[in-house]
Amino acid sequence: MTPLLTVENLSIGFGDFEPVVRDVSFSLDPGETLALVGESGSGKTVTCRAVLRILPRNARIRSGHIALSCGGHVTDLTTLSERRMRDVRGNQVSMVFQEPMRSLSPLHRIGNQVSEVLWLHRHASESQARKTVLETFERVGFPDPERAYRSYPFELSGGMRQRAMIAMAMVAKPDLLIADEPTTALDVTTQAQVLGLIKELQQETGMGLILVTHDLGVVANMAEQVVVMHRGRVMEAGPATALLKAPAHPYTRQLFEAAPAIPDAAPCPQRPPERDLILDMKAVSKTYVLRGGPAWRPDIEVKACRGIDLHLPRGKTLAIVGESGSGKTTAARIALGAELPDPGGAVWFLPATGDPIAVHAMTRPQRMAFQREAQMVFQDPYSSLSPRMRVVDALTEPLEIHRIGTGAERRDRAAEMLRQVGLDADMLQRFPHAFSGGQRQRLSIARAMMLDPSLIVCDEPTSALDVSVQEQILSLLEDIRDRMNLSYLFISHDLAVVARIADEVAVMRQGLVVEQAPPEVLFHNPQHPYTKALIAAQPLADIDRPINLKLVALGAGSPESWPEAFRFSASVIPSLTEFEPGHKVRCHV
Repeated sequence: MTPLLTVENLSIGFGDFEPVVRDVSFSLDPGETLALVGESGSGKTVTCRAVLRILPRNARIRSGHIALSCGGHVTDLTTLSERRMRDVRGNQVSMVFQEPMRSLSPLHRIGNQVSEVLWLHRHASESQARKTVLETFERVGFPDPERAYRSYPFELSGGMRQRAMIAMAMVAKPDLLIADEPTTALDVTTQAQVLGLIKELQQETGMGLILVTHDLGVVANMAEQVVVMHRGRVMEAGPATALLKAPAHPYTRQLFEAAPAIPDAAPCPQRPPERDLILDMKAVSKTYVLRGGPAWRPDIEVKACRGIDLHLPRGKTLAIVGESGSGKTTAARIALGAELPDPGGAVWFLPATGDPIAVHAMTRPQRMAFQREAQMVFQDPYSSLSPRMRVVDALTEPLEIHRIGTGAERRDRAAEMLRQVGLDADMLQRFPHAFSGGQRQRLSIARAMMLDPSLIVCDEPTSALDVSVQEQILSLLEDIRDRMNLSYLFISHDLAVVARIADEVAVMRQGLVVEQAPPEVLFHNPQHPYTKALIAAQPLADIDRPINLKLVALGAGSPESWPEAFRFSASVIPSLTEFEPGHKVRCHV
């Protein structure tokens, strides 16, 4: 069989510097999945971008060849003209990018951007394209495809935008799909469904897949071949079964050791309730009103949060998990005062000294003091860092606003924070675009730490990080929390990360907390069908334990399909009931 894609001795460099990718070779057969694995900055994304010839302006392919075999013809992509490459991109070869907000146009509706692929390469009519796009939206897990079709990127959550990117890449059924961390912004249930969808499309069309990922669980569930990269070189390559069961290279074994996992230990004794709170959210709801489209359509009310009661003890970590669009980020933004709750809801911040502060009724001096105490690490590190500011300016800006220290002291503080998050101090003069996705996330964490806050809201802080860097960041967050008595409101879809760092876990679905308990109770005695689906969907780095898609679909489906005790609708919502001490479940008593 002729390989679909052949990469031979590929070397890529920036300017006159040493190559960042050196002598990389691999091949991919039709219908096969090849996983490119390695830590952030190892050259995975640059290698994939070279296939589509969309490298940064100062990057050059210095040696090697990339051959694509489609329709019985073999094409050398390294020498193909730019005009012919435009016919390849999005048609024969599609790519799902890591950062959907950066890749989607903010000026055009999601439906039009995805339809453009069919207009350009399939010459489809507007009605044909719309029908195909809506079907694809439904398959990638949009709960309301029509609403997603009419929405702009900023009206969707990070996970929803990533689903739109996956739909855009798959709608034309390409011969080769390059997926650069396609599921990092997705919750585990949607990730399982999207991975199942990609497999299904491969079986239907014979599509080849290059999967760039740091999640070894995803590799075990998807890949037939694995290529492990480190510092631009191939460390180990071979069939997934052999490599995952018996990794030979020390670097590969290091990746396995750093991968987080839900522990198998028995539940610990119940801990006494905490009383010293730093954050108290009471009856918090949030309703958004979206345009109905044409003037004759009524506006649409979206209930992002409904009656949330969360209590964060000082020095502890409260984790919120749930699917994209479940209201996790909205709850976090309300906690920081960035969003106003609906009437009747209240958020109180309780400093170590002084009176409690009503977060949504603060005076200007109170807000300045609150912003020193509470910081946020955002989900999308590219959007949260100004592309026009050097790293040193981005890190020292909070200190300048609050008039802390001299210029030299601020720069020293910035250099120290870079070292604490695993970056070099000589990176201070660079711009954000010079960093990989994982490195930018570390910069965001460093910026949040600059003011020595007492509360940090972490919105998917490790989703863009490879497992080895994720281990470093989690160790750093734990160390700072224990040393400085820091409190975290931690939002994540990675249950293994939550199991490690959280003291309490709240599971959200459609704006509601459906189950809440300490992790050692929740993960070993889950009661709600959605919680069970989240645990079943967690990918394991074990090729003999694939994801059970049927169990995932049962819990991640419509609430009306759940067992009768747990069902809820827009008009009938069961209360959050204490199932056992410290363990609450939303069910009909």
